Amino acid sequence: MVVDFDPIIFSLGPVAVRWYGLMYVVGFIISGLLLKVLSKRGFFPLPATKIDSLITHMIVGMFLGARTAYVFIYNWDYYRDHLSELAMVWQGGLSFHGAIVGMILGGYVFAKKNGLSFFQVMDNTCLAGTQGLFFGRMGNFINGELYGRVTDSSFGLIFPAGGPYPRHPSQLYEGVFEGAVLTLILWLLLPRVKRYGVISAVFLIGYGVFRYFIEFFREADAQLGYYFGGTTTMGQILCLIMIAFGVTWAIFAMKKGREVTLSPQA
Repeated sequence: MVVDFDPIIFSLGPVAVRWYGLMYVVGFIISGLLLKVLSKRGFFPLPATKIDSLITHMIVGMFLGARTAYVFIYNWDYYRDHLSELAMVWQGGLSFHGAIVGMILGGYVFAKKNGLSFFQVMDNTCLAGTQGLFFGRMGNFINGELYGRVTDSSFGLIFPAGGPYPRHPSQLYEGVFEGAVLTLILWLLLPRVKRYGVISAVFLIGYGVFRYFIEFFREADAQLGYYFGGTTTMGQILCLIMIAFGVTWAIFAMKKGREVTLSPQA
C-alpha cells in the first residue's frame, strides 16, 4: 500500500486548510474538555474560565520549545546559514522533546500567575493533553513524514518521500503507544495517586520508554544519522535523558508534592 494522501483538506484562495493542522485543533479541543472534567472532579483547582488561558500558555510554550530544539539540536548546520528561516515553522521542523521543555516552562509561568502548584498544572496538562499525541502522529502519517525504516514485514507501507521500498509506519506505532496507551495508563493511575507530580513523572518516563523502543523502527533524521557506532538516534539519546529526568521528578514529587484530594465521584 502506498501512503499518498492529499495533506490539504480544502483551499480558500491562498489559504489552505491542512489535515495536520486539523489534528492539532482536535487535540486541543479535547484537552479543553478533559481539563473541565478534571476541574469538576476536584483534581484541578482551577476555574473553568481560566482553562483557555492555560491552553494558550501551553501552545506558546510548545511551539517555542519545539522550534528552538529542532533548530539548535537537530538542524543547526542548516539554520546557521539560513537565519531568515528560523521562524518558518510552516515549512516543518519541530521537536517533541523541545515541546515538552517549552510546556514545562509555560506550566511554571501559569502556576505562578494563578497561585497553583507547578505539579498540579503539569499533572492535569498530561492527563488532558497526552491524547493529542495520537492526533499529531496521525497528521504525520497523512503527510507521509517521519516514516520508519525499510522493512520486509507485512506492516510495511510505501511513503513516496521515502523511496520505493516498504517502511514501518512508525507514526502509527507512536500514535498508538505514546498517545492512546499512555493516556489510558495516566487515567487509570488518577484515582490511585496520593501526591501531585506523580502523574506527570509517569508521563515523562512512559513517553521516554515508548519512544526509545519505537525509534528502532523509525528512520533516523538524515542530517544527524546515528551515534555510538551506528546504533543510537538523537531521539533515543533525548529519551534516555527524559527518563532519567522523569525518575528524578517522581522522587521529588513523592517527597514534596501536595497531597491529592478528589471529589467523591472521582
